[in-house]
Amino acid sequence: MNGNGTQDTQAVALYWDFENLHASLSEAKNGDGSYAKQDGRFKVQDPLVHIQAIIELAASYGPVAINRAYCNWQFFGRYRDALLQGAVELIQLFPPGQSAKNGADIKLCLDAAEDIARFPHIGTVLIVGGDSDFMPVAQKIKAAGRTLVGVGTRRSTNRHWAKSCHDFRYYESLVEEEAKPEVAAEANVPAPPPKVLTPQEEADATIVRAITLLAEAKGDPWVNKAPIFNMVKRLDPTFDPKEFKFATFAAMLKSLVGKSIATRKGEFDQQVRVLTPGASEAEPAAG
Repeated sequence: MNGNGTQDTQAVALYWDFENLHASLSEAKNGDGSYAKQDGRFKVQDPLVHIQAIIELAASYGPVAINRAYCNWQFFGRYRDALLQGAVELIQLFPPGQSAKNGADIKLCLDAAEDIARFPHIGTVLIVGGDSDFMPVAQKIKAAGRTLVGVGTRRSTNRHWAKSCHDFRYYESLVEEEAKPEVAAEANVPAPPPKVLTPQEEADATIVRAITLLAEAKGDPWVNKAPIFNMVKRLDPTFDPKEFKFATFAAMLKSLVGKSIATRKGEFDQQVRVLTPGASEAEPAAG
């Protein structure tokens, strides 16, 4: 079982109404109606969507089997590296007119309904978008016995759509930590330059991120040791402890005790949590 109570063999299907999310973020930045204008929509777009944050959320529910994004991609080339890094399948949709929608929500709903009928291993469906148009497919997904998760922005998400999901996350909450440098910039406070991590530091950070995601899903900072490696591999399929001179993942995890993580003995398995400033390295098991 993973932190969400679902079996690890149950896969996740992730569908993005990508332009819907980007447009909402663009208008939050540049003003209401700014994106809908011809000179706002039909031009090369600056990247605003934190793609990795949503992929990590999807990975917290299980291995991602489908990762498909719908958009008129001719204006979104600046997202190239992030999309490739996230292994996102791009579905090109041209709007039939200068003022027409690209129909992403319709195509997305049709594909999601077809996929849950064809693939019984899909246990969770995650839809990125805030339209009420997703409500009919929400009923189909839940009737099929699958878990439905939604992601959307606070300013553009229809509350009825949000409440039709088993779980709904606001985009802003997922990326609030990454947004802090932008807030500093708006306040004319220079943000510190991003730290360049070594491969070892990146690997350690991935382990810490995996533990954090499991803890958030469980609602408890202490997580069992067993599912951590699977979560790390979902976040980074190239991860291999031997690349960092560790014979096993357990040995690599042990090297972080007292630095980034704390451990304790659980009822059935050793438990781990992210070490916060001022906290002790280990705590006795409850009970």
